[in-house]
Amino acid sequence: MESMYNSFKEWHDRTMSLGDPRLDGWFLMDSPVPSTLLSILYVVLVLAGMRWMKGRAPFDLRPLMVVYNLSMVVFSAWLVYEFCVSGWLAGYSLGCQPVDFSRSPKAIRMAKTCWWFYFSKFIEMLDTFFFVLRGRFELVTFLHVFHHAVLPPAWWWGVKFVPGGFGSFAAMLNSVVHTVMYLYYGLAAMGPSVQPYLWWKRYLTKFQMVQFVTMVVHGMQLYFIECNYPKAFANAIMCFACIFFVLFANFYIQSYLKRSGRRGAKTQEANGHKSAVPVANGNGKSNGLASHHENGNSSSNGYHGVKRSRKAD
Repeated sequence: MESMYNSFKEWHDRTMSLGDPRLDGWFLMDSPVPSTLLSILYVVLVLAGMRWMKGRAPFDLRPLMVVYNLSMVVFSAWLVYEFCVSGWLAGYSLGCQPVDFSRSPKAIRMAKTCWWFYFSKFIEMLDTFFFVLRGRFELVTFLHVFHHAVLPPAWWWGVKFVPGGFGSFAAMLNSVVHTVMYLYYGLAAMGPSVQPYLWWKRYLTKFQMVQFVTMVVHGMQLYFIECNYPKAFANAIMCFACIFFVLFANFYIQSYLKRSGRRGAKTQEANGHKSAVPVANGNGKSNGLASHHENGNSSSNGYHGVKRSRKAD
């Protein structure tokens, strides 16, 4: 056991010595261990919280969720602005873009923006705890938990070794997506009164899938051009983008395409057997409840229906 610890410590110290020295002493940046442990703790707390909430009355967190989501809109929009003014609208190229490791104000600003983007992944873990406390266990899917658990430690490596340059394009793009996404969640959390204006729910998942395709297309450039940017980090971004594209595409198929097909089949069957089921068609209470659950209940479909598609965010 001691020899394993010594081997790990030797590898850890040698690897950390290769990191960006400008980030020495920054919060959570001296080692990947704290980020990894926090992600593990996140999963443990989610599982423990679901067990604790079973049989308990769900909490009403609507006012808190409105404030949280709209705050995340402002935060995400600020990240987009900072990425732009520190690089992407201030001399960066969509082609080869090495990291500026100098201590110039613009280079330091980009490094700080990358750190805030990384730290935002811990803040976004609150999404899951809102689900748990509201008793919405069906929304705590593999896609949702995997997304929130894996991204903080993954982005740690990018910030530690390449805070800026080519790879920060993915972070900026993800911040754009999150600005729109949290705006939707904030509006949906306001209640049924805004439901008629949330017709664009399904397009959020499409927007996220376009994001992942764009990341892959952008990253593939490094296989055809000479660029002083580590391919390992670009490969990691593309790998995660492909994984999330598959997961989000599967969510879209299950939630929209197959669901629409099932609804169409049920409608056709009901229309063909009206005389056989007069009670079901004439039961206003039953049909009214179903209509409210599908179309008017923003806390279930308007707000949470898209939550299952979260992330890289």
